[in-house]
This record gives sequence, C-alpha cells and structure tokens, in this order.
Amino acid sequence: MTLTGLLDHRLKHTGAGWAVFAGVALVFALWLTLGGLVLYERQLLNERIKERNELLARVFADGVTRNIEATSLATATLADLVAKGFAPGSAQMRAAIEQTLVNLPFLRGINLVDARGMIVGGADPAEWKQEIDLARLGRLPEPGSDLLGAMVPVRRLSDLRSSQVATAVPEGVGFLPLVRSVVLPDQQVIHVVAMVNVQAFANFQQVTMNDNRAAAAVVSYDGRLVAATQGVPRSVGDSLVQLAPFASFLPRREHGSWVGPGMRKGTQIAAFRLSTTRPLLVMVEFGDADAAAQWFARSRWLLPVALVATLLIFALTGFAARSIRAREAARGQLDAAQSEVARSERDLSVTIMSLQELIFRTDARGAITFVNDRWRGVTGTGLSKAAGSYLWDRVLPAQRAGVQALFNDQGRRNVRAGQITLLDTHGGARNFMLSLMPLRVDGDIAGFAGSAVDITQQVEAQSALQTQLSFTEKLMEISPLPKSVFDLSGRYVMVNRAWEEFTGLRREAVVGQRVGGMLSKAERASHEERDRTLIERGGSIRYEAVLVHADGSQRNVSINKVALPGADRRTVGILSLLVDVTEFRHAEQAIREARDAAEDASRTKSEFIANISHELRTPLQSIIGFSELGLVRGRGDDRLVAMFGDIQNAGQRMLSLVNGLLDVSKIESAVGTIHLERADLRALVREVLREVDPLLCARQLSVDLQLPGQRMLAKVDPQRFQQVIRNVLANAIKFSPPGSLIGLLGRQDRTGALEIVVSDHGPGIPPGEIESIFEAFVQSSATKDGSGGTGLGLAICRTIIDAHGGTIHAENLGEGGSAFHIRLPVREAGDTAPAELDSLI
Repeated sequence: MTLTGLLDHRLKHTGAGWAVFAGVALVFALWLTLGGLVLYERQLLNERIKERNELLARVFADGVTRNIEATSLATATLADLVAKGFAPGSAQMRAAIEQTLVNLPFLRGINLVDARGMIVGGADPAEWKQEIDLARLGRLPEPGSDLLGAMVPVRRLSDLRSSQVATAVPEGVGFLPLVRSVVLPDQQVIHVVAMVNVQAFANFQQVTMNDNRAAAAVVSYDGRLVAATQGVPRSVGDSLVQLAPFASFLPRREHGSWVGPGMRKGTQIAAFRLSTTRPLLVMVEFGDADAAAQWFARSRWLLPVALVATLLIFALTGFAARSIRAREAARGQLDAAQSEVARSERDLSVTIMSLQELIFRTDARGAITFVNDRWRGVTGTGLSKAAGSYLWDRVLPAQRAGVQALFNDQGRRNVRAGQITLLDTHGGARNFMLSLMPLRVDGDIAGFAGSAVDITQQVEAQSALQTQLSFTEKLMEISPLPKSVFDLSGRYVMVNRAWEEFTGLRREAVVGQRVGGMLSKAERASHEERDRTLIERGGSIRYEAVLVHADGSQRNVSINKVALPGADRRTVGILSLLVDVTEFRHAEQAIREARDAAEDASRTKSEFIANISHELRTPLQSIIGFSELGLVRGRGDDRLVAMFGDIQNAGQRMLSLVNGLLDVSKIESAVGTIHLERADLRALVREVLREVDPLLCARQLSVDLQLPGQRMLAKVDPQRFQQVIRNVLANAIKFSPPGSLIGLLGRQDRTGALEIVVSDHGPGIPPGEIESIFEAFVQSSATKDGSGGTGLGLAICRTIIDAHGGTIHAENLGEGGSAFHIRLPVREAGDTAPAELDSLI
C-alpha cells in the first residue's frame, strides 16, 4: 500500500487520523523552514563577502594612496635640498636618496634628470650622465609640483635611453613614475623621478588577503591594469573599462560593489575604491562559485537533520497517545536547531570597522609640520592647529615618555614602532599602532615621517573572542544531549552535565582517563576502530550501539562523532554526541507488527469478497438467462415483456456490481504483473471504437477522431489499456446528450509523452469533485440520475494508468462538458512495469 493510501486509510478509518494529518503538516513546515534557512544563509554569506571586499578595497586604496603620498613627500624633500644648493651628484644628495629608498622600500629607485633628459644624480652612479627619452615618462609637471605618470615597462630609468633598443622584461615588471620639477636659481630645471614599484602593492594585497579564492588589482583611472595579485589572468596594460566601476560607477561614485563579471572568469562578488589623491583605483573580488561552495559546505548538514526529523515524525504518528509527545519533542529539536543556527550566524557576523590611518610629518625636534585630512576626523583639529604641536602631548600621560623616546636619535636608522592611545573628538580612547621613519640629511635627522593605524577594533575583538570562548563552553555545558571531547590518544578532555547524568560518572573521575573504560574489551575495540578511521579521514561518522544507562537499563544510542581540526587542519580530537533512540526503535517494531496485522486483515477481506462475488455469479446467470427466455416466449404480451425486461435489466446491473466487486478485490490483493509490450495506440483505440459503435448508434452520437499520421508507439498492456479507453468512452456515451459529438484526440508532446483526450458535451463535473470521482464507489453528484454505475470504473482506470507509470485526470470545458486526459510516459525498449500491479484490475 502506498504512503498516500496509508494516510487516506488512517484518516478515514482510525481515530488517529488527525494526528497523522498533523504529522504530515509538521514535516512540510520543517522542510519549508529549513529551505528558507538555507537561502537566508546564502544571502548572509554573500553580504559578508561583499562587506569584506569593500573593507579590503578601502584598506588597499588607502595603502596605495599613503605610499604614493609618502613618495611625494620624499620627492618634495629632495627637491628642497636641490633648491637649497645641494648638487644633484653630490655625496650628500646621494646619501639622502639612499636613505629615502631605505625608508620607502616599494621604490625601485630615485634619479635626478635635467631638462635634456640627462641623469645627473641618483643612488646608482652607473646611470649618471645617461640621456633618457623624457617623453616616455608622460606629461611632466609644472615647477614646484609633482605628477604621477602611466606604467613604464622597464627595470631602470636608464633603460629609457632613446638610443637603446627596447628589451623584453618579464610580465608585471615596471614602475609608475612620480616626477617633481624644480627650478634652480640659474633657471635650470631639474626633475626628481621616483620609480614606484606597484607590484609591491600587489604583493602586500596578496599577503593581507591570505586567500587564494580572492583577488585584488591596482588599476589606472583610464581602465588599464597596473598590477594584480596571483590568479588574475590579465596582463599589465589590459583594458578593464568594460567592468562595472568604469561602466556604472565612475565618476559619479568613487567606491562601490557589484556582482557580475570581474577580472577572472565567472561571476564575481567585487568591490572597488578610488584613491583620494591619485588617478588610481583598487578592485577586490571573490568568486561567486567559491562562495557557493563555502555556503554548501556550511549548509549540507541540514539535509541529514531534516531526513532524521522527518522519519522520526512519521514513525511516532502511528500511535495516538505517543504522537503528541513525539511531535512536541520534534518541535523542540527543531527549535534548538534553529536557535543553534541563529547563534552561529550572530557569532560569525563580526565586521571590521573602517581602518582609520593617520599620516603626519615632523621636524627634527618632533614638532608637527604636516597632517592629512584623517587627522581631523580623529582629533578634531586640522593642520592649522596641529602645526607646531608634539605628538606625545596628544597621547595618554602614561605613554608620553615612551612616545617621546621614539623621536630620539639613539643611533637608530630603521622604522620605529609602538602602540599609543589617542582621545578622539568625542573624548573616547582609540588605540593606534604608530610607525615612525627618520628623514636624514648627511647622516643627521632632518625630520620624521609617520603613520598611525587604528587598532581599536583588534583590541576589542580580542576581548570579544575571550567572551565567545567562554560562551561556547557554557553552551556545551547546558546542552540536553550527552557530549564528550577526547584527544587522539583516546583520553577524555571534556564532558558535559548531560553526559554525567547519562553514564552516572563524574567528570573528575573520567577526564584524562581512557574512553570506554566501562565497556567490554570487544565493544571498546569496535569504537576505537571507528575512531581511528575518523581521525585518518576527518569529517564525521554516525552509528548505533547499546549502552548501559546510569539507572542500569540498556539504551539504544545513536553515536555522532565529528573530527575536530587544529590550526594546520589536522585532526586534534573528536567530539562525540549521544542521542537516545530507544523509544524510536520500539516504535519501529510496533509499526512493523501493526502493518503485518493490517495486511493479513486486508488479504482475508479480499478473499472473502472474491468468494462471495463468484458465488453470486451463478444465480445471476440463471436469472439473466431465464429473463431472456421469458422475453422471447412472451412476445405479443406487452405486460409480460415489460416484466421480464425489468428482471433482465436488474440482473445485468447486479452482474455489473459483482464484476466491480471482483475488480475491487483484485485492487486490494496486490499480486500479479502487468504484461507490457510495444504497441501502436492508434490501433488499440480504433478497436475499442468498433466495439462501442452500437452504443453510439443507439444514442445517435458521433465521434470526432483525430489521430496523428505517424505511429503512437508505447509500452503498454493492450488489454488493460483498452479497458481504460472503453470505460472513459462508456462514460462519455452515457452522459452525452443525443445527437452530440464526442471528441477523441491523440497527440505527442515535446517530451515525447503520448496523450489520449476524450471530451464530451455532458453535464460536466462539479469543481470540488474533479479528483474524488477517481476514488472507489464515488460518483459525481451531477450524474447521479439513476443511469446506473457503481463508481468503480474511473478508480480502476487510474489504477491501471498508475501501473503504467502514467497519469489520468479530468477537466471541465469552457463551452460545457468535460475532458479526460490519459498520458503515458516515454519508455525505452526493455522497460517493465512494477511486478505487483497486474491483478490490481
């Protein structure tokens, strides 16, 4: 018996019908809830990736801007030295350039070039007095200002000699020229050329992201690729103007995010941000396919949970008394699972506030001479008020001595770093990581250039992490399911209160002891073998065992074990979860026994009906035979003919009812097979039409037969299929008004399935009864006019078509009447029908 039949039988014939209905409704709600939860999880994951990309784009854009502005400050300093009389090729100027290159490691070099293109100074004397093509550096700035040029694909500035033949360089090698022009007292123009190695920016981005699924790139404002991280299949100089930043955002918006085409193949979740001072922008993207894989890995555990919950609900609804408790338990488990997922989402929804970075410059005494606009956002003061003040006056009193010590020479030449706390515009304390670079001229400190990165969020995150670890430990403790954690050597590390209650052991007595000490040697060996497999393969396993409860009873337990990965992704321990399924196993056994009893009762009933029906046929045949004899001999006597006619009609109806009862008994006996063979449905339909032709003539009806010219080949049982067509046509003839037209259409849809449609102009079917007319002993209220019938014909038709794997349904026509659609699926050669379905008819 099918699941639908079982549900229908229980709803109609048992007192627990409403309990079964409630169980089905609960399963539907469970799957609907889990489906919505999975979709919400995917949306939330995409939002987190988008926020992370926007944050990284902002950090990388600020980093590029900061480094280029630091380069601008360095070129300004060198230009001031030249203007003050330091010869471009002097040892002092060379030392200043070398010190600048040490402080700014992302520079390939710095050279001084005169108006003719002659290199007159720099860190490498080998390049001096070589004349370069200034036009290859792009447009030169006005005196006293600087200008950032386009990507130049050479290693050194001297490679731009106009007489030198261009040599091939590896992909990505080159620099962005930052040129500052200065006019000497003798009206000679000197260009300070700083060569910015943008690949250093890409390397920094790669290390910062630490994720091969993400990619980042530096792009010029005109859409040309300048530098990119690993995995970007683009070459330096490739045009990216077709991407969203240039097609949809710039110049209206300086930052944004999108989902669509990116620098790599496939759909990307991406963001960009424009440099605040230079014609450069940074793009960060994460593959949508990688996001989907991450989402699937995090959500796939919901499917086994849903299946287990579904089986549990269906099993427990078999008992009226226990169904309520089981349903409440299932709801409780579902609520717990939803709460756990929601808690996990809240824990994982940690976002990093925008990183605020301060850039400043001081003189040799530490007095501030320059600050950027971000200084105002933190301290509330701009350059006009900050100039001349000291950084150590703005930190907490306890830190002033340490900050002031950073500005002392003490023979240190490298970057100096330290952590400071500043008070923001609202009086709140904000933590910064300070980085300080001394600027030297002739070995003496001429000033300091520094930056401060806001690390307040990191400090708060560390505190939150400790809180989270404490929360996780408490969550395990209050869990109602017995849980334990043990290490690779098989010794307990942690157990919760529910585990203690289940085993009757205290954690003080088991922590550090071998797992399964209370089990027999054979049982312990079985568990240890599964643990070794789990440690080697990772993931999780589930199996059942019989354990002794604290009260001495033996309980059937589902053991769920999960491998716990360490920092190197290797398994460092195992989490074990116990679920008591004793009541579930008892319920399964009871259901099997009840099903066997029901099948025995159904078989006995079917045999009884079959025997009674066969016994009834013998007297009915005699009644029909003698009534026919009476009709022949009573000709001429109208009263006698009418009487024997009534007897014959009643006998025929009784015989039809007995035949229907035999069919019902076969439907419920479920033995035998349908014999399929390949046949042309057109021939079978035409043969049935010839059989019913006398009925059509008697009621003055005609058939509009529309069959395709090509063969309608299908795998069917010809006798059973003709029985379906015969029953449907008989109904159409019975309820069609005299002189009307019956439609019979054969066709094949786009999927290759074959369909036979029988339509009439009868009274139609009430909308609420379109499905119920296919149930046994049910007739349409619109056709209960005393015309006969037992309500079995359409039920038998549906059973036959179901056995063929097809469908049959009815519909009302707009112009009146109804239509029955018989649809058979496409079958390949060698297909067979279900073995139990032949004698269902």
